[in-house]
Amino acid sequence: MELNDIKHTKRELQGGGFVLILNTCPAINPEAQAMLAALHSRSIGGIQSHLEVLGERGAEKFMSTYYVGYGHKSIGDNGSATLFIEGISMLAAKAIQDWPLYSGQEASTRYIDFATQPCINPLGTKEGEEVLERWRAFYLSALKELVPVLKERFPIGEGEKEGVYDKAINARAFDTLRAFLPAGASTNIAWHGNLRQFADKLLSLRHHPLAEVRAIAEATEDALIEAFPNSFDTEKKRFEATESYLAAMGSEYTYFDDPEPAEFLLSRNDIDRTQLQLWRDALETRPPKTELPKQVAEVGTVQFKFLLDFGSFRDIQRHRAITQRMPLLGVHHGFHPWYLNELPEALRAEADALIEEQSA
Repeated sequence: MELNDIKHTKRELQGGGFVLILNTCPAINPEAQAMLAALHSRSIGGIQSHLEVLGERGAEKFMSTYYVGYGHKSIGDNGSATLFIEGISMLAAKAIQDWPLYSGQEASTRYIDFATQPCINPLGTKEGEEVLERWRAFYLSALKELVPVLKERFPIGEGEKEGVYDKAINARAFDTLRAFLPAGASTNIAWHGNLRQFADKLLSLRHHPLAEVRAIAEATEDALIEAFPNSFDTEKKRFEATESYLAAMGSEYTYFDDPEPAEFLLSRNDIDRTQLQLWRDALETRPPKTELPKQVAEVGTVQFKFLLDFGSFRDIQRHRAITQRMPLLGVHHGFHPWYLNELPEALRAEADALIEEQSA
């Protein structure tokens, strides 16, 4: 197909301008998208003339020269791709998602039965395999016991469809029992980003303390080089000072652990209350589910510290407007009682015994 034959979505504006949504068909891949947008910053000829340049020259030389060669990183902001990464641990998934610019999805422990999911055992030891299998065995047996109990506790309502009801009961059971899934349970993620974001995030992932994450970063970089050879450094040049610095930062700051956290603590308050008064009307009149103007952030920041279970942390980590430190998982803070309180008495006793055994 000739580029001139491709139909793009277009709406005219008063005064002669227009809005055009690029048809990102196979002929206009992410590298071509990046080139077209970059040409917009270098010429006022308009998109049609840029498409003609693309048709004559292709995107390959442009991207390898200006984006990789000259290091014009903003060009990479304009071409995007979607990666699908499967069979990785939940802990590795969190490492990839631990970033304000992450866009994507992960297999939900609230809606998917994880009983048959393999677990990642990075050391390859028999002891590790036994630990992981012990947790999964409890998850599997508990699921069979909990669903009937939940149906007794929450009987189907009058006029409620049985299929909808069963899904809601299963979701409730999954929501409770996800707490017993080890962080090594394997999961799948989708990761959407632009070419520059992938390159930036892979820099830190290559120096993550977990060997599994480092291996994922290397495989992802290789795949991106193969898919977009003109937008990634095929020689994988490394700069010693940068690599050493990132390795030190990864070792020191990737995981956060406070051995004696407060139950709920406002640990820092940098809010300028005089400036906050200027936003009183915006705060008081905001409808539900409506974002505040981004300028409100000028009034300052606050920091909270509190205990949170890993399942709930995985939920809150989706909120990109705030910064969360990645917790170091351990047993010294105990097991969140909410999940235990959801279990019937006999199952609760089994869970307590399991936790004590595994903690030891």
